[in-house]
Amino acid sequence: MRVGVPKEIKNHEYRVGLTPASVKELVAAGHELFVETGAGSGIDCPDAAFQKSGATVVPNAGELFKTAEMIVKVKEPQPDEIALLEPHHLLFTYLHLAADKPQAEGLMKSGATCIAYETVTSRTGALPLLKPMSEVAGRMSVQVGAHYLEKEQGGRGVLLGGVPGVAPAKVAILGGGVSGINAAQMAVGMRADVTIYDISMERLAELDMFFSSQIKTAYATRASIARAVEEAELVIGAVLVPGAAAPKLVTRDMLKTMKRGSVLVDIAIDQGGCFETSTPTTHDEPVFEVEGVIHYCVANMPGAVSRTSTFALNNATLPFALKLANLGADEAMRQDPHLANGLNVSDGRIRHEAVAEALDLPFEAAA
Repeated sequence: MRVGVPKEIKNHEYRVGLTPASVKELVAAGHELFVETGAGSGIDCPDAAFQKSGATVVPNAGELFKTAEMIVKVKEPQPDEIALLEPHHLLFTYLHLAADKPQAEGLMKSGATCIAYETVTSRTGALPLLKPMSEVAGRMSVQVGAHYLEKEQGGRGVLLGGVPGVAPAKVAILGGGVSGINAAQMAVGMRADVTIYDISMERLAELDMFFSSQIKTAYATRASIARAVEEAELVIGAVLVPGAAAPKLVTRDMLKTMKRGSVLVDIAIDQGGCFETSTPTTHDEPVFEVEGVIHYCVANMPGAVSRTSTFALNNATLPFALKLANLGADEAMRQDPHLANGLNVSDGRIRHEAVAEALDLPFEAAA
């Protein structure tokens, strides 16, 4: 199969779909690899590294899409890229369609087969291709939260871990999944006062055992979340409903009870965000203020640590990319129902029920 890796064009997105090592694996399996010039510059992998691994470097995205059958990316295709997609293309990347109807409609119009990393499942129902970036985003959320709590950044002027004689900041983490547990690990490491909120008692029990006395856990109700928002200096939104829009857990009215200069970090922004006042931001302008509360809602957080993120992502995606290239999309999904769960769009139709429901578009299961 002819596999293409374009240079990412989303704002401050420095990751790349395949590393030179991943390219080498695909070439060894008998596939032709094409990489857009400069695609790896953001992770310190020059064109020469891809050429050494067996790829052909092409001058622009137009040439790449014209040549390749399978496109491996990181972020959702931007409008200029959607315009290059044709029915014969297989797109393998993050899509996050539940919060992006224009993208979904563009992909439907293209006729391409589009498999989303974030809805591929494992045998246990986990999301193996979302996990590495959830780990990165979870850990980053505490870093950026601590940064924006600084007075110079418009924050409350609070040190997350406090000092002897001065209490640490209170951190409320909404959601005890992969992002939540990684956020908690970082916050605990910085000596913050951490509470994780979740609606699964089983998960709360697991977290209690994992962290022992280092954190507190609480069942997530409207009342408990309202109280958490009122008391915390840093609130991290880390909820996820696979393929669907994130639930709005924090309302605008709740912000009025928060301490001025507190910070919200919305890891769920790719899926629409879990704070009512969230709107996507970029690394150019990462924050905005509502009711005196700083909101950090960057939709591609892991892009800021592009080298770590790319290698972590490739560790998870490479086996699936190989399967798709070796067998073709139809046969690969027939053999692997967990990969088939990643199918979001094909033949102009929405193939994932949660995505269709979130977008109020017709759902039609693949044959």
